[in-house]
Amino acid sequence: MKKHILIFVVRWVLNSFGLWIAFRLLGTGIQNVEVTAGMGGFLLAGLIFSIINSVFKPLAVILSLPAILLSLGLFVIIVNGVLVYVSIALTPGFSMSFLNSILTGIILSLINYIVSAAVEIRGGTSGAHYDH
Repeated sequence: MKKHILIFVVRWVLNSFGLWIAFRLLGTGIQNVEVTAGMGGFLLAGLIFSIINSVFKPLAVILSLPAILLSLGLFVIIVNGVLVYVSIALTPGFSMSFLNSILTGIILSLINYIVSAAVEIRGGTSGAHYDH
């Protein structure tokens, strides 16, 4: 149980960091991204996104499975964008267009992929294990 809580907290911090990066990248020159909250706002947004992602993403993927199959998996990007859009809409002081939510979902996916790959390499869980 402690391991699951630790993983959730790490994902929460990573999602908060990813949202901060996305708002910094998309906030320059794009009018429809607004942030009036500080770092605490990013932590709250990351927490809301982490909870929504943990609870609703499996259900959203199952319900959108036909579209995911027809698009050869590309519709997952839209599902992630919807989850980000809902999370940002629920966070006070934050607003974002749907297109930027899709881009933010891609950024969050890349950050989580990079960190997961780094942890896997560091932990030595990748590759085959042979007993000699």
